[in-house]
Amino acid sequence: MMTDKLILKGRKIVTGKASGEAVVTREAISFNGGVDNMTGIVTEPGHEIEGVNIAGKILVFLTGKGSTGGSYKIYDMVSRGTAPVAFVQVSPEGVTTIGAIIGNIPVVAGLDQDPTHVISNGDFVEVDADAGTVSVTIRDASGSS
Repeated sequence: MMTDKLILKGRKIVTGKASGEAVVTREAISFNGGVDNMTGIVTEPGHEIEGVNIAGKILVFLTGKGSTGGSYKIYDMVSRGTAPVAFVQVSPEGVTTIGAIIGNIPVVAGLDQDPTHVISNGDFVEVDADAGTVSVTIRDASGSS
């Protein structure tokens, strides 16, 4: 069986490499009040991925939102092992970028395709921020990958 693979090219925001299962949202996310730093579960009421655990995942999202306290929440999540292992963003901003820098979370943005449209929940994603690439192994919809 052939597995579909997609390579996205963008730019490094924060150095590093990581891989894992994608969690995708087309909504902005707040790490200060919208994510439980103790568990990694998205808690913002009505959020597209409310109730989803992002710990150890590749978080593919539009952008961050909220106060600068979110940067420290991201760092706290890293120290607790509840943070995503990488961020793939449409539009980087200060809060998530600073959190990623202090938490050593690789970040890629400015991709040649909108990652929130071409990556799906459960796809296997490899982020090489230094090269500015995101390699996506498309999850087999039949579940027999």
